[in-house]
Amino acid sequence: MIKKVLVSQPQPTSEKSPYFDIARKFGVEIVFRPFIKVESLTPKEFRKQKIDILSHTAVVFTSRHAIDHFFGLCKEMRIAIPETMKYFCITETVALYIQKYVQYRKRKIFFGATGKMDDVLPAMLKHNTERFFVPHSEVHNEEVAQLMEENNLQHTEGVMYRTVSNDFSAKEKFDYDMVVLFSPSGVNALTKNFPKLDQTNLRLATFGPATAQAAKDAGLRLDLEAPTERYPSMTAALSAYIASVNGEK
Repeated sequence: MIKKVLVSQPQPTSEKSPYFDIARKFGVEIVFRPFIKVESLTPKEFRKQKIDILSHTAVVFTSRHAIDHFFGLCKEMRIAIPETMKYFCITETVALYIQKYVQYRKRKIFFGATGKMDDVLPAMLKHNTERFFVPHSEVHNEEVAQLMEENNLQHTEGVMYRTVSNDFSAKEKFDYDMVVLFSPSGVNALTKNFPKLDQTNLRLATFGPATAQAAKDAGLRLDLEAPTERYPSMTAALSAYIASVNGEK
Protein backbone atom coordinates (compact mmCIF):
# COMPACT_ATOMS: atom_id res chain seq x y z
CA MET A 1 0.00 0.00 0.00
CA ILE A 2 1.34 3.42 -0.97
CA LYS A 3 0.36 6.15 1.46
CA LYS A 4 3.27 8.60 1.37
CA VAL A 5 5.36 9.58 -1.67
CA LEU A 6 8.52 11.68 -1.74
CA VAL A 7 9.01 13.64 -4.99
CA SER A 8 12.59 14.89 -5.25
CA GLN A 9 11.69 18.22 -6.85
CA PRO A 10 10.54 21.64 -5.60
CA GLN A 11 6.83 21.94 -4.86
CA PRO A 12 4.85 23.02 -7.94
CA THR A 13 3.80 26.67 -7.91
CA SER A 14 0.47 25.92 -9.59
CA GLU A 15 -2.38 24.28 -7.73
CA LYS A 16 -3.30 22.61 -11.03
CA SER A 17 -0.28 20.31 -10.88
CA PRO A 18 -1.18 16.67 -11.64
CA TYR A 19 0.63 15.70 -8.42
CA PHE A 20 -2.11 17.36 -6.38
CA ASP A 21 -4.72 15.50 -8.45
CA ILE A 22 -2.98 12.22 -7.58
CA ALA A 23 -2.95 13.10 -3.87
CA ARG A 24 -6.69 13.85 -3.91
CA LYS A 25 -7.66 10.88 -6.08
CA PHE A 26 -5.84 8.23 -4.07
CA GLY A 27 -5.72 9.89 -0.65
CA VAL A 28 -1.92 9.73 -0.57
CA GLU A 29 0.43 12.29 0.93
CA ILE A 30 2.94 13.73 -1.54
CA VAL A 31 5.96 15.50 -0.09
CA PHE A 32 8.18 17.66 -2.31
CA ARG A 33 11.82 17.86 -1.32
CA PRO A 34 14.70 18.55 -3.75
CA PHE A 35 17.60 16.11 -3.37
CA ILE A 36 20.06 18.48 -5.00
CA LYS A 37 20.74 22.21 -4.89
CA VAL A 38 22.87 24.62 -6.87
CA GLU A 39 25.43 26.78 -5.10
CA SER A 40 27.92 29.41 -6.26
CA LEU A 41 31.64 29.05 -6.19
CA THR A 42 33.28 31.41 -3.73
CA PRO A 43 35.12 34.44 -5.15
CA LYS A 44 38.37 32.78 -4.07
CA GLU A 45 37.51 29.61 -6.01
CA PHE A 46 36.54 31.58 -9.10
CA ARG A 47 39.70 33.72 -9.04
CA LYS A 48 41.81 30.54 -9.22
CA GLN A 49 40.60 30.22 -12.83
CA LYS A 50 42.33 33.53 -13.62
CA ILE A 51 39.47 34.84 -15.74
CA ASP A 52 39.08 38.57 -16.33
CA ILE A 53 35.34 39.01 -16.89
CA LEU A 54 35.73 42.64 -17.95
CA SER A 55 38.00 41.61 -20.82
CA HIS A 56 34.89 40.13 -22.45
CA THR A 57 32.22 42.02 -24.37
CA ALA A 58 29.47 39.38 -24.41
CA VAL A 59 28.11 36.62 -22.16
CA VAL A 60 26.45 33.37 -23.26
CA PHE A 61 23.70 32.11 -20.92
CA THR A 62 22.36 28.56 -21.20
CA SER A 63 20.18 28.65 -18.06
CA ARG A 64 18.72 30.85 -15.35
CA HIS A 65 21.18 29.29 -12.90
CA ALA A 66 24.01 30.67 -15.04
CA ILE A 67 22.44 34.15 -14.85
CA ASP A 68 21.96 34.04 -11.08
CA HIS A 69 25.48 32.90 -10.34
CA PHE A 70 27.15 35.14 -12.92
CA PHE A 71 25.61 38.32 -11.54
CA GLY A 72 25.83 37.04 -7.95
CA LEU A 73 29.55 36.35 -8.15
CA CYS A 74 30.23 39.59 -10.01
CA LYS A 75 28.49 41.48 -7.19
CA GLU A 76 30.51 39.62 -4.55
CA MET A 77 33.73 40.42 -6.41
CA ARG A 78 32.58 44.04 -6.92
CA ILE A 79 32.77 43.76 -10.69
CA ALA A 80 30.59 46.39 -12.35
CA ILE A 81 29.23 44.97 -15.60
CA PRO A 82 29.24 47.71 -18.28
CA GLU A 83 26.01 48.65 -20.04
CA THR A 84 27.68 47.82 -23.34
CA MET A 85 27.82 44.09 -22.45
CA LYS A 86 25.83 41.90 -24.86
CA TYR A 87 23.95 38.77 -23.81
CA PHE A 88 23.25 35.68 -25.94
CA CYS A 89 20.67 33.31 -24.44
CA ILE A 90 19.50 29.82 -25.32
CA THR A 91 15.77 30.76 -25.07
CA GLU A 92 13.58 33.82 -24.68
CA THR A 93 12.63 32.66 -21.17
CA VAL A 94 16.28 32.73 -20.15
CA ALA A 95 16.73 36.11 -21.86
CA LEU A 96 13.79 37.66 -20.01
CA TYR A 97 15.22 36.44 -16.71
CA ILE A 98 18.12 38.88 -17.14
CA GLN A 99 15.66 41.63 -16.19
CA LYS A 100 16.17 40.50 -12.61
CA TYR A 101 19.65 42.04 -12.76
CA VAL A 102 19.87 44.58 -15.59
CA GLN A 103 17.59 46.83 -17.59
CA TYR A 104 16.30 44.82 -20.52
CA ARG A 105 17.37 46.22 -23.86
CA LYS A 106 16.65 44.03 -26.86
CA ARG A 107 19.46 45.59 -28.84
CA LYS A 108 21.93 43.95 -26.43
CA ILE A 109 20.08 40.69 -25.75
CA PHE A 110 19.74 37.91 -28.30
CA PHE A 111 18.03 34.53 -27.98
CA GLY A 112 17.04 31.44 -29.88
CA ALA A 113 13.59 29.94 -30.41
CA THR A 114 14.30 26.20 -30.14
CA GLY A 115 16.36 25.90 -26.97
CA LYS A 116 19.40 24.75 -28.95
CA MET A 117 22.65 26.66 -29.26
CA ASP A 118 22.57 26.19 -33.05
CA ASP A 119 19.61 28.56 -33.07
CA VAL A 120 21.57 31.30 -31.29
CA LEU A 121 24.63 30.87 -33.50
CA PRO A 122 23.50 33.17 -36.37
CA ALA A 123 23.24 36.11 -33.94
CA MET A 124 26.67 35.28 -32.51
CA LEU A 125 28.18 35.13 -36.00
CA LYS A 126 26.78 38.58 -36.76
CA HIS A 127 28.77 39.76 -33.74
CA ASN A 128 31.82 37.64 -34.41
CA THR A 129 34.25 40.28 -33.17
CA GLU A 130 32.89 40.02 -29.62
CA ARG A 131 34.87 38.28 -26.87
CA PHE A 132 32.39 35.81 -25.35
CA PHE A 133 32.33 34.56 -21.76
CA VAL A 134 30.45 31.31 -21.05
CA PRO A 135 29.56 30.72 -17.37
CA HIS A 136 28.60 27.16 -16.54
CA SER A 137 28.37 24.47 -13.89
CA GLU A 138 31.22 22.35 -12.59
CA VAL A 139 29.67 19.44 -14.50
CA HIS A 140 28.70 20.40 -18.05
CA ASN A 141 28.82 19.22 -21.64
CA GLU A 142 31.10 20.70 -24.26
CA GLU A 143 28.39 21.62 -26.78
CA VAL A 144 28.77 25.39 -26.46
CA ALA A 145 32.57 25.33 -26.53
CA GLN A 146 32.66 23.04 -29.55
CA LEU A 147 30.19 25.19 -31.45
CA MET A 148 32.18 28.35 -30.77
CA GLU A 149 35.50 26.73 -31.63
CA GLU A 150 34.11 25.37 -34.91
CA ASN A 151 32.99 28.90 -35.83
CA ASN A 152 36.16 30.66 -34.69
CA LEU A 153 34.41 32.73 -32.02
CA GLN A 154 36.67 34.14 -29.30
CA HIS A 155 35.47 32.72 -26.01
CA THR A 156 36.38 31.77 -22.45
CA GLU A 157 34.58 29.21 -20.33
CA GLY A 158 34.34 29.63 -16.58
CA VAL A 159 32.89 27.52 -13.78
CA MET A 160 30.68 29.70 -11.56
CA TYR A 161 28.41 27.19 -9.78
CA ARG A 162 28.04 23.53 -8.84
CA THR A 163 25.32 21.02 -8.04
CA VAL A 164 25.55 19.49 -4.56
CA SER A 165 23.52 17.09 -2.47
CA ASN A 166 20.75 18.71 -0.43
CA ASP A 167 21.47 16.58 2.62
CA PHE A 168 18.86 15.27 5.02
CA SER A 169 19.18 16.38 8.61
CA ALA A 170 19.27 13.89 11.48
CA LYS A 171 15.82 15.09 12.56
CA GLU A 172 14.20 14.56 9.17
CA LYS A 173 11.92 11.54 9.02
CA PHE A 174 12.33 9.19 6.09
CA ASP A 175 9.05 7.32 6.36
CA TYR A 176 8.05 7.10 2.72
CA ASP A 177 6.48 4.26 0.77
CA MET A 178 7.86 5.55 -2.52
CA VAL A 179 10.59 7.92 -3.73
CA VAL A 180 10.56 9.55 -7.18
CA LEU A 181 13.94 10.46 -8.69
CA PHE A 182 14.61 12.65 -11.74
CA SER A 183 18.37 12.74 -12.29
CA PRO A 184 21.58 10.79 -11.69
CA SER A 185 22.51 13.52 -9.20
CA GLY A 186 19.33 12.75 -7.29
CA VAL A 187 20.28 9.06 -7.19
CA ASN A 188 23.73 9.98 -5.88
CA ALA A 189 22.18 12.20 -3.21
CA LEU A 190 19.89 9.38 -2.08
CA THR A 191 22.71 6.86 -1.74
CA LYS A 192 24.94 9.43 -0.06
CA ASN A 193 22.32 10.23 2.58
CA PHE A 194 21.20 6.62 3.00
CA PRO A 195 24.14 4.30 2.17
CA LYS A 196 22.31 1.34 3.76
CA LEU A 197 18.93 2.06 2.22
CA ASP A 198 16.41 -0.65 3.08
CA GLN A 199 14.12 -1.24 0.10
CA THR A 200 12.01 -3.90 1.79
CA ASN A 201 9.06 -1.54 2.02
CA LEU A 202 10.32 1.27 -0.18
CA ARG A 203 9.53 1.59 -3.87
CA LEU A 204 11.64 3.66 -6.27
CA ALA A 205 10.52 5.46 -9.42
CA THR A 206 12.88 7.10 -11.92
CA PHE A 207 12.35 9.46 -14.82
CA GLY A 208 14.60 9.21 -17.87
CA PRO A 209 17.03 6.48 -18.99
CA ALA A 210 20.08 8.14 -17.41
CA THR A 211 18.40 8.26 -14.00
CA ALA A 212 17.27 4.64 -14.29
CA GLN A 213 20.77 3.51 -15.23
CA ALA A 214 22.31 5.45 -12.33
CA ALA A 215 19.90 3.75 -9.92
CA LYS A 216 20.73 0.30 -11.32
CA ASP A 217 24.45 1.04 -11.15
CA ALA A 218 23.97 1.96 -7.49
CA GLY A 219 22.42 -1.44 -6.86
CA LEU A 220 18.91 -0.10 -6.29
CA ARG A 221 15.72 -1.92 -7.24
CA LEU A 222 13.51 -0.02 -9.66
CA ASP A 223 9.76 -0.43 -9.33
CA LEU A 224 8.67 2.20 -11.86
CA GLU A 225 10.45 3.70 -14.86
CA ALA A 226 9.12 6.57 -16.96
CA PRO A 227 8.57 7.81 -19.56
CA THR A 228 7.04 5.03 -21.62
CA GLU A 229 4.97 5.09 -24.78
CA ARG A 230 1.83 4.60 -22.72
CA TYR A 231 2.83 6.98 -19.91
CA PRO A 232 4.91 9.86 -21.32
CA SER A 233 5.01 11.79 -18.02
CA MET A 234 6.00 10.82 -14.49
CA THR A 235 2.63 11.89 -13.12
CA ALA A 236 0.76 9.65 -15.59
CA ALA A 237 3.02 6.70 -14.76
CA LEU A 238 2.79 7.36 -11.03
CA SER A 239 -1.00 7.58 -11.10
CA ALA A 240 -1.31 4.25 -12.90
CA TYR A 241 1.21 2.59 -10.59
CA ILE A 242 -0.48 3.75 -7.38
CA ALA A 243 -3.84 2.62 -8.76
CA SER A 244 -2.35 -0.82 -9.42
CA VAL A 245 -0.61 -1.20 -6.05
CA ASN A 246 -3.48 0.21 -3.99
CA GLY A 247 -6.09 -1.78 -5.85
CA GLU A 248 -7.88 1.26 -7.27
CA LYS A 249 -9.69 1.22 -10.57
